[in-house]
Amino acid sequence: MKNKILTEKFFHRDVLDVAPDLVGKLIVRTFEDGSEISLRITEAEAYRGEEDTACHASKGKTERTKILYDKAGTIYVYLCYGMHWLMNAVTGEEGQPQAVLFRACQVYDGPAKLTKKLGIDKSFNGESFCGNPRIRIEDDGYRPETEALPRVGIDYATPEYRDIPWRFADKNRKNKK
Repeated sequence: MKNKILTEKFFHRDVLDVAPDLVGKLIVRTFEDGSEISLRITEAEAYRGEEDTACHASKGKTERTKILYDKAGTIYVYLCYGMHWLMNAVTGEEGQPQAVLFRACQVYDGPAKLTKKLGIDKSFNGESFCGNPRIRIEDDGYRPETEALPRVGIDYATPEYRDIPWRFADKNRKNKK
C-alpha cells in the first residue's frame, strides 16, 4: 500500500482535530541529493487563536506571526531561544490563527532535535506541506492510541491556557515525559 500524502483538506480543520490526527503520521523530508528521512510523529501540540495566551498570535498579527493567519497546510518556522528552529503546521480557516507544533518523533524527543535532524530552518517558513518537494506529511495507516496532556514550556501563559491538555501523544512512545 502506498502512503497517502496529506493535502490542504486535512489541515483545513480546527487545530484540536488536526493535532491528535497528526500523531502517528510521517514527516518525510527530501534533501537536495534526493535522499529522504521519514520520521513518525509521536507528539503534537495545539495552539489556538489570539485568545490562547500560549499562542504566538495572542498579541495579534505581527511580522513574525502573520504566517499563522495563512491558509491551512502552511509551514510556520520560528527561532526559539535564539538557537533552535521549531516547526508548525497552520490549520483551520485562513485569518484565524492556529497551528500544530511538531513536538516529537520517534527517537527525537524534542522539537529542536526533530528540526535539526530534518534540516529545517527559516527557509521553510511560509512554504506549504502540500505539494512541497522538500517536505510533506504522509499517512501510512498507522493509528496509535493517543493521550491528551498539558503543553510544555509555556510558563508565560495564563493558568487557563498553560494547563489545558492540548499536547497529544502516542501512548506507546518511547520518549515519555
